[in-house]
Amino acid sequence: MNDHDIRILITEDHPDTLELLKRKLQSRKFYCQTAANVPAAIKILEHERIDIVLTDYKMPKISGLDLIRHISAHFPHIRVIMITGFPSIEGAVEAVKKGAYNYITKPFTDDELFAAIQEAINGIKLSTAHRKNSDNAFEQYGLIGNSPAMQKVYHSIKKSSGNNATVLIQGESGTGKELVARAIHYYGSNSKAPFVPVNCGAIPESLLEAELFGYRKGSFTGAAETRPGYFITADGGTIFLDEISETSLAMQVKLLRVLQDKHVMMIGSNQTRKVNVRIIAATNKDLVDCIKRGTFRQDLYYRLHVFPIIVPPLREHPEDIPDLIHHFIGKFAHETGQKSPVFSDEALEAMVNHSWQGNVRELENLIYQLLMMNDSTTIKVSDLPDYMKFSINSKSDYNRSLAEVERDYILDLLNLVKGNKSRAARILGIDRKTLYSKLNHINPDR
Repeated sequence: MNDHDIRILITEDHPDTLELLKRKLQSRKFYCQTAANVPAAIKILEHERIDIVLTDYKMPKISGLDLIRHISAHFPHIRVIMITGFPSIEGAVEAVKKGAYNYITKPFTDDELFAAIQEAINGIKLSTAHRKNSDNAFEQYGLIGNSPAMQKVYHSIKKSSGNNATVLIQGESGTGKELVARAIHYYGSNSKAPFVPVNCGAIPESLLEAELFGYRKGSFTGAAETRPGYFITADGGTIFLDEISETSLAMQVKLLRVLQDKHVMMIGSNQTRKVNVRIIAATNKDLVDCIKRGTFRQDLYYRLHVFPIIVPPLREHPEDIPDLIHHFIGKFAHETGQKSPVFSDEALEAMVNHSWQGNVRELENLIYQLLMMNDSTTIKVSDLPDYMKFSINSKSDYNRSLAEVERDYILDLLNLVKGNKSRAARILGIDRKTLYSKLNHINPDR
């Protein structure tokens, strides 16, 4: 990687300082983006490839520390350099714990600034070289595991990233479909172009058209300004349509038109605009079944199903669970400043044998919970949720005779009704005499 291929985002709420930093970095031929606040920075990070973030510590409403935590959680490959006017050991430690790569204090010289930038670049180069030599070149995108099932996914990513074909990613919730979509985009030669994720299921149907295609000022109540939609924002890059199965049939017709001729029409306009955009769609539903039920258009399905990728559920590649656990422990321990615990062999076996209906997302949430709730350096079986522990359930013991099952049921029922034999007899559907007979058989000496 050439130093001048590095893309830097500066986040600073003082306009003069923001402009000064931008000029200094551009004087060294670095590509720079600027943001006056954290929300603006996050928007840029979601749509562009950024390698280094230079952020102020103290900003209104949302601080630079919160930005560092967000980047650490969502863009772990990005190097963050914290700038602050309040130098202290505590502040430096806190910033590094949250995920900062480096820390410089105001006022700083040009040499100090560029030394911090160069150190971050060197770190990126080392990380890139490590990834190229590792078994899994897709760890940088959050895809963990080297099982045959995941190797098949990686092969599909490599194949699809070398062309501009429409991709349909299918898999259960929590399997990492968006991570696969990001990997397809950023692994390819067009990685510097925008990547625009859209959760179709999270946008109300009445707003989805405006969000996707944009609108002209005054085209409807509340349209106070002209706003480009996600397709126009993604022009030259990739749009990721997650939960595509949640769109209405009417919206599917409009999406089909975009897939066919790559033209979009903003609401309130009478002219179309051509967009050069790659479409990646994803769903956790069986679209063939949706077609049969009349909720998804067959012609749209065939347009999307040009390059299908199936992301396997975690239960189909349990051999990757130890690597995933290691990854999440390292991630959360770094974020929280805690020491990384280890799993006992028994606890690890229980994790591997669990069915994981929520897939990788369920595993990630559990690891975070275990770190927050456990102060020990070792995670034991007793620390796991009850549903993951081995237990002997008498109700599922098929080695007992019918007489034993009846006896245990009658005794449990008597305990429940506090020894009221008349009530127990009514529940059992027998008379008191029969109940007494059974009790005498259970315990002849009573």
